[in-house]
Amino acid sequence: MVRPELWLYRAVLWLLLPLVGAVLHFRDRLHSKSRPCLSERLARNLPEIEPGGIWIQAVSVGEVEIARRLTVDLLQREPNRAITVTATTATGLALARRTLDNTVTVLPCPLDLARPVRRMFDAIEPSLLVLVETELWPEMLAHAADRNVPVAVVNARLSETSFGRYRRVRGILRRILAPISLVLARSNADCERFADLGVSRSRIQVVGNIKYDLEVNTEPLAWADQLNEWASQRTVIVAGSTMEGEEDSVLDAILKIPDGCRKVLLILAPRHPERFDAVAERVRASGCSLVRRSLLDVVNAPPDVFLLDTIGELGRAYGLAQAAFIGGSLALTGGHNPLEPAVWGVPVATGPNVHNFREVYDEMFAEGGAVVVDDANALADVLTKWVEQPSLAERAGEAGRQVVLRNRGATAKTVEALVRL
Repeated sequence: MVRPELWLYRAVLWLLLPLVGAVLHFRDRLHSKSRPCLSERLARNLPEIEPGGIWIQAVSVGEVEIARRLTVDLLQREPNRAITVTATTATGLALARRTLDNTVTVLPCPLDLARPVRRMFDAIEPSLLVLVETELWPEMLAHAADRNVPVAVVNARLSETSFGRYRRVRGILRRILAPISLVLARSNADCERFADLGVSRSRIQVVGNIKYDLEVNTEPLAWADQLNEWASQRTVIVAGSTMEGEEDSVLDAILKIPDGCRKVLLILAPRHPERFDAVAERVRASGCSLVRRSLLDVVNAPPDVFLLDTIGELGRAYGLAQAAFIGGSLALTGGHNPLEPAVWGVPVATGPNVHNFREVYDEMFAEGGAVVVDDANALADVLTKWVEQPSLAERAGEAGRQVVLRNRGATAKTVEALVRL
């Protein structure tokens, strides 16, 4: 029997679907996001999948990286267990296919409508559904309950903003979240928020943040020697996961450093592939010379800016840097992962909007591994200090690295809990 809250969800969704579709399309264009095509998200023509496996649902690049780490450890524990990873965004799906396709099945996440979700459950026949961070889809949860499939939320987080929205409808949400068997929360604050929404405390464990378990990837970058040759005596700065408008601030800051590009080589990595061409034009308009990663074979001279227009190389690029700016933080996105440079001992500058990684940044701020900048002028001041006094940058970078090291261990605890479940 379909529960009243699910009927309400379905009715509202169908009534608002045309409007929601238009809004999502506009928002995706505004924030340069992309999603798999509609036909894929309707879960048609699915491949044959061994039944009884684990279904892991992730959203985008960051969540897919968590799914990848869990998959590696789960397969070590249960090598014969089938695993299916689904992703919501096109970039997340591309990363999952590039890093996991040889070991597991990778598919687009179905739209949270009855038929697509049913088709996905029919194809996978999972023994466990794992939702990464905050993937709380009512239809997906309801189907899991109907089929007696246990549900675990891993690296579970609820930001203050999301919690405030959810709390307004917690009466309904309590029933929607009832199928959740286990919440593996990142922090005590996340634990309290899930409990306040109606998840029984007996089903919540605080295991830490899987993102701290990031390992240094020592696989050589094909262009590393070339970049080091270009850098010569210059300081390499990586501006990673930048959003619309942030590239202008970064370029402005670099040009404000005394001697500018004669002292600094900038590696610029926009968050979304759809913006690569537009960012290249912004770099040229600033007066800086540019080389694109995808066009290395036509390089004639050392550039001021190296545009990393690829997916999957940014984490290793931080290992070539002496300082980093993490994007999504001057924009209103909420910040991206500062641990990727920190694990290399690289100091981090960030804008003030970091609610996606609040607990991580709070610890890094306290230890001196990261610093907040409000605009291009402030970013220029911080980078100038690190460029002119490398020992300060090294001490800040080591402080950030120590934050990473002392918070490791969440992946092993999560895998152990999933295997028990």
